[in-house]
Amino acid sequence: MQVPADVQDPAAPAVSAAVPLAEAVDALPVADESREGYDRSLFPHWVDADRDGCNTRAEVLLEEAVVAPEVGERCRISGGEWSSYYDGETVTEARGLDIDHMVPLAEAWDSGASQWTTARRRDYANDLGEPVALVAVTARQNRSKSDKDPSEWMPAAAEVHCRYAAEWTTVKTRWGLSVDTAERDALLALAQDCPDEVVETEPAP
Repeated sequence: MQVPADVQDPAAPAVSAAVPLAEAVDALPVADESREGYDRSLFPHWVDADRDGCNTRAEVLLEEAVVAPEVGERCRISGGEWSSYYDGETVTEARGLDIDHMVPLAEAWDSGASQWTTARRRDYANDLGEPVALVAVTARQNRSKSDKDPSEWMPAAAEVHCRYAAEWTTVKTRWGLSVDTAERDALLALAQDCPDEVVETEPAP
């Protein structure tokens, strides 16, 4: 059966075994970016895909908590503790955290998502199938990052730059998204300093 073009790009790199970061970056398609037509509402989020009462934001908070919070009615989260890896800060209130799309929605749009259906963009915006796609971080870091790619922004904690580059590349690979030349150059430069980092993912369903 033929897979619709908006579901899986046949030219997209498919990684199922771990490959070195530099190799994974090199496999990404290179293309100019365009923000034309972008609107955040074209990526519906946060949804409750499994209808358990907790939306995607809450699911990420529950998954990434280092001290489990209490969950009340309508998935109200209280207590708990999180570690924001972008800056190494410990956060003890869920409201102090943003859920960052590793590859921001606007960047995804620029890199190929403009050609997807709304349903595909919803799946991207709520991707719980790839653990690195969504990450709980301090609001300050998330807002500093905004829609910037690794050529324009990196986490405040220098010691996590290798991890960040690998996770960014993982998401781009999983969803068949392209990179522009500045982004590619930045990722390859990072990969030279991160010989132990690997990328291992599968194409999004």
